[in-house]
Amino acid sequence: MTDPSSRARRFALWAQRRAHVVPAPLRRLGGRGLRRFTRADVGTSRPSEDWSVPLVARAAAGDLEALRPVAAQPPLPPDAPVTRARRVRCAIAASVLDVGGAEEVAAFLARRLPGHGFETVVIYSGTRLPGQDGEGGRLARALAAEGVATRLLGPEDAAEWMRSWRPDVISAHNAEDWLLDLAAELGVPWVETLHDMHRLYHPHSWAPERRRAERISAQVAVSDLVRRQYLTRNPTYPSDRVVTVPNGVDGSRVRLVDRGRARAALGLTDEFLFVSLARYCLQKNTFGLVTAFGEVAAGHPDAHLLVAGRANDDLLYYEQTRQLASTLPAADRIHLRGHCANPLALLAAADAFVLDSFFEGWSLASMEALAAGVPVVLTDVGGAREQLGGGRRGYLVANPAGKAELVDWPVINDLRYRPQPNRAELVAAMSSMIRDRVAWADARQRLRDEAIGLFNPEESLAGHAGVLRAVALAEPLPARPGGATAA
Repeated sequence: MTDPSSRARRFALWAQRRAHVVPAPLRRLGGRGLRRFTRADVGTSRPSEDWSVPLVARAAAGDLEALRPVAAQPPLPPDAPVTRARRVRCAIAASVLDVGGAEEVAAFLARRLPGHGFETVVIYSGTRLPGQDGEGGRLARALAAEGVATRLLGPEDAAEWMRSWRPDVISAHNAEDWLLDLAAELGVPWVETLHDMHRLYHPHSWAPERRRAERISAQVAVSDLVRRQYLTRNPTYPSDRVVTVPNGVDGSRVRLVDRGRARAALGLTDEFLFVSLARYCLQKNTFGLVTAFGEVAAGHPDAHLLVAGRANDDLLYYEQTRQLASTLPAADRIHLRGHCANPLALLAAADAFVLDSFFEGWSLASMEALAAGVPVVLTDVGGAREQLGGGRRGYLVANPAGKAELVDWPVINDLRYRPQPNRAELVAAMSSMIRDRVAWADARQRLRDEAIGLFNPEESLAGHAGVLRAVALAEPLPARPGGATAA
């Protein structure tokens, strides 16, 4: 006999998916009642991280994570010579140093700023998200193994460390606010990196941000869209202190894996594989992507969708997405997996990369896909237009929330489980990618060459270095530091 609490939970999850048909006042009232039946720690599953299990049952499958690149990593290009004599001490601050795009940018700066006359250390406040299983801290361990200085700090020991190490400037990447408070108290200038705008997508956050920003010396926006979004919400912040520095892609780190072996490890032969490297959360809109793929799969019986990412950010959202996928006719072709330690092997196996995000700053996952030679389908978010190059490298689809500049949490929440206005366009783009698979397969080397050439990491590195050095030495911000733009 079915447990009554299990039945109540299933009803609550169903009611969440249908809430958009209820008037907003009743929806808010009912939501409070439903939440007690939908605790994230009760009855929710997590995506599998066992990559020895193929997507399609074949006799000859293998361990995808064990596949190594086909060629040795080329040497890193030499850094530009630094003419200034003074070496700048830069603490690169993050919150949870595990996996994620913002953390990868922090790691990139830690590895490469020393070539621009900086002494760096990565400081972070945790290795696991709340409720996350396992050890976490994957990026923290990788940096330590490379010899990059790292330091785990909390509110109780950060002040002593800061007084001892005496940084000239802090480069912040979603760092904790208590660290900003401490930096302001000790007089250490703070440069915020705006990876996206999720903190400011609700009007109640605007006034606190304006007060918070009074302690920030400069801000680096990873795309012009993010810069415009920030200044729209915080018009009192000096616009010449918000500098655009697009993320780059380091081709020496995007090493190619043998495509045939990668597809064989997943049990694939002639199937068309869409890959989405993304966390299961509302920002990435996995529910919307799975819904659209259900329509794509109906017209293309060989199409598969593989989503790989952590689910701990929002286990209920993952559970809703899993339940949706299980009800679709193409359920056996929708693969919801956990984090993969070898994403380059997934990209090698992919025929196309897809994100249906509500917002991004400048997606590193799509940049790595392009650098691996994989065409992309992206919604209109930060950096998407620049990456796609007018259709040369894939398809741009309308933002699922409408106008990208006006995205906010109320609109996103309302669209969480309801039909989204970009669905037909997304289905058409993914279907076109399948129909033109031969042409896109022939373009893989061109896509890789263009991505590595156009989005040179040296320009991104020089942009960050120029802003950080100017702030540390109390000099004017450069108008165009490296590849950056301040207008």
